Amino acid sequence: MARLLIVLGIAAAVFWVFSIVDCAVQPPARHRGVSKGAWIAIVVLIPVLGGILWFVLGRARPQAPGRVIAPDDDPNFLGTLRAPSDQDERIRLLEEELARLDSEGDDPRTRPDQAEPTAPDDDEPGADDDPRGRRGGAL
Repeated sequence: MARLLIVLGIAAAVFWVFSIVDCAVQPPARHRGVSKGAWIAIVVLIPVLGGILWFVLGRARPQAPGRVIAPDDDPNFLGTLRAPSDQDERIRLLEEELARLDSEGDDPRTRPDQAEPTAPDDDEPGADDDPRGRRGGAL
């Protein structure tokens, strides 16, 4: 019987110390009821019963993280997206601009309303028949 009392005394002392340490290291937001200092005083002054009270009443359970919602399941995110008609209108405008740019020729002498390029001026280099680009120069 004496051995049982010694084992129970050691277990109570270990529980008491563990309760004090656990109460002291918890952030103040995790203490329910009274302040952190009051809980430490309760656990220290009432050894085993104070620890039991701390774990049952005083210690707040950590909040489980909220459910993670994928963007396509989040109604707030989906509400920020543009309506398909806005996207269709933007695509239509971009296609019109692309068609307009494609209709313009690569030749700068060609105007969009003309199908044939204009004739070269005599002032432009290469307008004469000399393939070497010399105009009446000596050889």
